[in-house]
Parts: sequence; structure tokens; C-alpha cells
Amino acid sequence: MPSFDIVSEVDKHQLTNAVDQVNRTVGNRFDFKGVEAEVEMNEFTLLIRAEAEIQLTQMVDMLRGALIKCDIDPKAMEIGEMEQSGKVVKQTVTMKNGLDKELAKKITKLIKDEKMKVQASIQGDQVRVTGKKRDDLQQVIALLREKDLGQPLQFNNFRD
Repeated sequence: MPSFDIVSEVDKHQLTNAVDQVNRTVGNRFDFKGVEAEVEMNEFTLLIRAEAEIQLTQMVDMLRGALIKCDIDPKAMEIGEMEQSGKVVKQTVTMKNGLDKELAKKITKLIKDEKMKVQASIQGDQVRVTGKKRDDLQQVIALLREKDLGQPLQFNNFRD
């Protein structure tokens, strides 16, 4: 029986490349000369530090552009609040990795409400969709691509 998995994953290697790219850009830009500004990465949590709020927002925009270049959807970013501590402004950016329970339930409900001839089941941080026909599965993929669920989705392990 044909099946596929719906996941939301961020490639850690590409994320590291994007962070390195932002740090290099900050080091080379004229408006950041002599300024203490950097992006630190810890697993899927990024800490952006700069001396002024305007520089912080510029760095977030640089990060967004670097993510796009590295084939990571910027919807995966969850941007925290700006925090002032001394002369440094900090902001935490968390990369959404994996489907949380609410989103997985929402996806299965969406598929069931369309009354397609497929079964969707939650398996950890992914949703497995099985059906008798390949065309039904492709309709599910098309349905989910047109919906904005606030998180990028990938479709893996398509099996006939």
C-alpha cells in the first residue's frame, strides 16, 4: 500500500552554513565595523547579539536571507523578544524542528475533513499517510502545500 511521511525538519548542516554566512557578512560590512555583533548557534537555538536594536533587526534579516540561500524555509524561525542587557541587545531565534502534537492533529484533521480515501496517523513527530492509490496521496500533498500551517513541511519516504 502506498504511503509517505509528513515531517518538518531543519538540516543542521545547512543551518550551520547559514549562521557562518551571517557572521562573515557582519564581519565584512562597513556599518558593523568595530561593533560587537554575532550569531551563536546551540543545536536549533540561535542567539543574536548586537549593540543596537537596528543592528539586531538587520542581522535577523541577514539570517532570513542566508536561510533562503541554504534551502531552509524562514517559516521555521520562531523569533523571541529583544532583551537589553548592559550595552548589548540580545534576541533568541528558535528553529522549529519536528511536528508538535497540535500541528500533527491539525494536519490529520485537515486530511480527514477532505474525505479522501487515505488514512493519516501520528507517529512521534511525523504524520504517516497511507492509501490505496498513488493519486490520492498526491492530492494530500497538493492540499497541504496550498494550506499555510505556519511551519514548513517536507514529504519523505514516498513508497508504492
